[in-house]
Amino acid sequence: RMLTRTPSVVAQVFLLLSIVLVIAIAVIQINQQQVVSPGLKYGIVLDAGSSRTTVYVYEWPAEKENNTGVVSQTFKCNVKGPGIASYESSPGALAKPLDYCLNKVKERIPVHLHKNTSVYLGATAGMRLLRLQNESAANEVLASIQNYFRAQPFEFRGAQIITGPEEGVYGWITANYLMGNFLERNLWRTWVHPYRKETVGALDLGGASTQISFIPEDSEDDFNSTLQVKLYGYNYNVYTHSYQCYGRDEAEKRLLALLLQKSNTSANVDNPCYPQNYDTALTMKYFFGSLCTQSLRPANYYPNQLVNFHGTGDPGLCQEMVSLLFNFTACRDREDCPFNGIHQPKPKGNFVAFSGFYYTINALNLSGHFSLDDFNSSTWFFCSQSWAQLQFMLPKFEEIYARSYCFSANFIYYLLVHGYNFNAETWPQIHFQKEVGNSSIAWSLGYMLSLTNMIPAEGKLIQLPLKPSLFAGLLVFLTATALLCLLFLVYLCIVSHNRKNVPRVEHVFIPE
Repeated sequence: RMLTRTPSVVAQVFLLLSIVLVIAIAVIQINQQQVVSPGLKYGIVLDAGSSRTTVYVYEWPAEKENNTGVVSQTFKCNVKGPGIASYESSPGALAKPLDYCLNKVKERIPVHLHKNTSVYLGATAGMRLLRLQNESAANEVLASIQNYFRAQPFEFRGAQIITGPEEGVYGWITANYLMGNFLERNLWRTWVHPYRKETVGALDLGGASTQISFIPEDSEDDFNSTLQVKLYGYNYNVYTHSYQCYGRDEAEKRLLALLLQKSNTSANVDNPCYPQNYDTALTMKYFFGSLCTQSLRPANYYPNQLVNFHGTGDPGLCQEMVSLLFNFTACRDREDCPFNGIHQPKPKGNFVAFSGFYYTINALNLSGHFSLDDFNSSTWFFCSQSWAQLQFMLPKFEEIYARSYCFSANFIYYLLVHGYNFNAETWPQIHFQKEVGNSSIAWSLGYMLSLTNMIPAEGKLIQLPLKPSLFAGLLVFLTATALLCLLFLVYLCIVSHNRKNVPRVEHVFIPE
């Protein structure tokens, strides 16, 4: 009897152990699964401006927030040479300057992610002008960029010329995104929409156009110039306008054209906005070759003819000449129409002024917030300097920029005060800024953010304590053990039952 009882006890113990282990392993496997972030995603944006191209690399966690990635800038590279529109006659020459930056980008992004990294090229006002002037040349430039990227390891999503309003709105998105007006982390370190946080307006000054974008007091006012933006599940109605030919470089070409027009000689022209004693000779093509100055072109226009400009450093006269670049009479004193007959609601709230605005303010040795009086006195002082003195005043001295800061400062004054209707009281609400943290304030980040709405979020990867194969193997082994033990116990039961039912044979001893 002891012999049959021992295997039965052993089988019962094994059966119980197997069942307990199967349950334990399953519970651990389910409860201990760790959610692992699928890592980072990357995106590359080429900001093809009128004066130069800048390459930005952005990264964001591959799981996303409300359909929009939480994006940060990790790398920036300025492509050597002029903007892409300057390659109209030799589009093939674009590849060489791009190579330097793209090779750096390849080092920054892990190799195994190259083929999944999207590249976007957005061209702004320089290309908008070229397309108006010569559409086939603009198309050839874009085609040569397409060809260039076909040979790159990244996923090229196309080169496009973005519109002025898009450029304005993307700049507005960037400024507000970087200032935390769309998202902030709460106590539990999760991203939430900030409670009742006001957005800031955006002022962008490029080489060929300038943009103003903000949420007006009453967004029902004018549907034509408000764009609806959806980010992180919220809608924003943004007023935006882009002034073509009011970028810093194009505006200065218009000034040079006006000075030549008003001068009695084309050989030597005084420029009150250039520093005293600064002389330069420019070809007529340099300033008349643009679509923005076409209407000012003289009858005897010879593209290669040189015009000598002599700087007189006269702040008062410079101001007077700059005011002629704006058409203030087109509005006929309507309050919601500052210049050129364009409707604009009254600027509301705080503004961030970046790119060309920032560089000019920096040259005047100002930063951040300051009064309109401070700006005017700094401009006057700067514009009264001679060329020799300027070389000691500027933090970074480059002739092409140094000679033009006086013009830029006066242009900014007319644009912001007489153009956009800022005054002594509202001027301190403008913050002149180049970046927030390590991210540049430029339309490219807003562009990337809008495009991440189209980039699908990856599911989170689940990491289990046991590898699936080991987990399955253990389950099969333990289940098989339990079944065998069960069968063995059933067999023992049957054997024992049969033994009980065998009839006992009693030996009757008959006494002899």
